[in-house]
Amino acid sequence: MKEARPAFYALGPGAWQELVSLIHPPYTVLHLSFAVIGAALAPEVRLDRLAAVLVSFFLAVGVAAHFLDELHGRPMRTGISSTVLAAGATTALLAACAIGIAGVLVVSPLLLVFIAAGAFAVLAYNLELFGGAFHGDIQFGLMWGAFPFFTAYWVMDESFGAAALPGTAACFALAMVQRSLSNPVREVRRRVKDVEGELTYNDGRRTTLTKAGLLAGPELALTYLAVATPLLALGLLALRLS
Repeated sequence: MKEARPAFYALGPGAWQELVSLIHPPYTVLHLSFAVIGAALAPEVRLDRLAAVLVSFFLAVGVAAHFLDELHGRPMRTGISSTVLAAGATTALLAACAIGIAGVLVVSPLLLVFIAAGAFAVLAYNLELFGGAFHGDIQFGLMWGAFPFFTAYWVMDESFGAAALPGTAACFALAMVQRSLSNPVREVRRRVKDVEGELTYNDGRRTTLTKAGLLAGPELALTYLAVATPLLALGLLALRLS
């Protein structure tokens, strides 16, 4: 039996394919969208600051976090060496922090708090430090959903308006939707060898359960989520800039 891909968006073997897959494009775009939504709902939208936030989060979340995740357990089963993963994660995280530190000169010294929190989140979550205390569902929603929104919102003009709390809560909830769907998907794809059983309907019909059938619905929902959220973010940003 052909081994299932570790993720529905995994491209397969090959150097560049594995690098692209390792960035987890649907999820990285989703988390960057939370930052765009945060900027779009802020009292003032500053594109230069938003660009810096997006590059920083891409490096920290899209690259460093995912490289560390692969280094800690090989969930994507890539052939990328541990040395490359460690060096890539370190370089990306340091670059993200450097962008933030440069932003301190433009924004506010309080930005250092966000930089420290973001760096801690990447290391604590993906390396499962402190016995995995920061590697849970709620922590995921806070770190990868609420935090990008909250940071981008504040960076726009160093304040929190009426939209800050509901927006932060909404992005936390969207991240939790992702988590709720992706948890069972990962379990089935990466740990389940085969599926046995059937569904019996009230009218007597029976449908055999399959691994592909268990994955189809949640993965389609994840795809829609990864498409709808950035489109919403772009729409809100376009509205603010028009």
